[in-house]
Amino acid sequence: MASDHARKRSSDIARGCLGNLVEWYDWFVYAWFGLYFAGAFFPSHDPTAQLLATAVVFAIGFLMRPLGGWLLGLYADRFGRRPALTLSVSLMAAGSLAIAVNPGYSVIGVGAPVLLIVARMVQGLSVGGEYGTSASYLNEVAHSRRRVFCASFQYVSIVLGQLLALLTLIVMQHTMSEASLTAWGWRIPFALGAVLGLTVFYLRRHMGESEAHLRHQRESRAGRRQGMSTLLREHRGQLAVAVALSTGGSVAWYTYTTYLPKYFVTSGGLDRNDMAVVGFAALVVLMLLQPLAGLLADRFGRRVLLIVSAVGTIAVTVPIFTLARHTTNLVAVFALMVLGLFFLAGFLGAPAELFPTHLRALGLGVGHSIATAAFGGTVETVALELKELGLGGLFPWYVVVMAAVMLAAALLLPRVTTSSLDEAPEEQETSPRELETAA
Repeated sequence: MASDHARKRSSDIARGCLGNLVEWYDWFVYAWFGLYFAGAFFPSHDPTAQLLATAVVFAIGFLMRPLGGWLLGLYADRFGRRPALTLSVSLMAAGSLAIAVNPGYSVIGVGAPVLLIVARMVQGLSVGGEYGTSASYLNEVAHSRRRVFCASFQYVSIVLGQLLALLTLIVMQHTMSEASLTAWGWRIPFALGAVLGLTVFYLRRHMGESEAHLRHQRESRAGRRQGMSTLLREHRGQLAVAVALSTGGSVAWYTYTTYLPKYFVTSGGLDRNDMAVVGFAALVVLMLLQPLAGLLADRFGRRVLLIVSAVGTIAVTVPIFTLARHTTNLVAVFALMVLGLFFLAGFLGAPAELFPTHLRALGLGVGHSIATAAFGGTVETVALELKELGLGGLFPWYVVVMAAVMLAAALLLPRVTTSSLDEAPEEQETSPRELETAA
């Protein structure tokens, strides 16, 4: 029986992570293929202006994430993690299909960028709801002694999604001409994402619900309050810490996984095909580091790992960007990327223990999505705008400031959190005042 339970737990974790992988594959396909499809939606004689326009649409998708975190988080807390995760992957697949079949500016004029924006808004809803629900589910189904280790696979699946998107780019770059990629080839990865999404939709329909949520459903008959007003009234301190942690973490994440590879191409003069291969190898390293970080967090606490991640990011960001402007050796480029990603591996999100079961998906989802909408999703936009103004050297310092925000929030976390997410008794929850005074 124990082995059957372990296999069921592993199967549910795998299904949760597989859906997360597909969601982030679809999300990052847009980022990786932006250099090729920008002209299809935003015709211009200035390539930088085209790239900036695609970056703005990327940021618009992020603006929908708080709404997705609220709606799908509330849905997950009331009706279950499984139906919410099934819905989120369906929305992502629909958005990818809409982009794949978009005729483009040359056919329908301004309708093309409008449809692109709508598709990204739908995908933003999806990702906003996916994060908090997936984090809650993985933490709740995991063994208490390996909770962060199991939850770290959410981030592993995020990286795998990026890797799959990047691998798709590399394969297409080596099998298709640049003209074909720009003309129509960029549609292929979006179509693939839609197909993968439908596959995961089927798999998630058969995953088990978490015992913590089932217990909450039984208790909710006694009138336990839910919703955004309850979150803000009773857990605003925890929400503020979750937002602050995700602010620094998401800025660092999108800086090192999305913008830095493009920076090596646009400012360092590297070949985009070579950079794609180097970026792929660096992300593999990050993927391997994250389960190790999860094990360390189970041993020493998330707080320690978050502090190390923030301090390391503060220390290395400016030197990395300074050297990137003068580095053309691919081995050195790889080393610089791995240096930044090494400290990023310690960011495994806000602790699920911050919120009780009946508000967990909502709290984690809203906290993370607010931060990523305001700061993570605008990383490339901020960087490109500063570059256009001739102030590109300020961008690394912007990352440092955001990492300092993460450090301050990590220092506010309690040293010890509740080991059992299943119980989450009210008398053991950390109050906003305790969070504000914890060192």
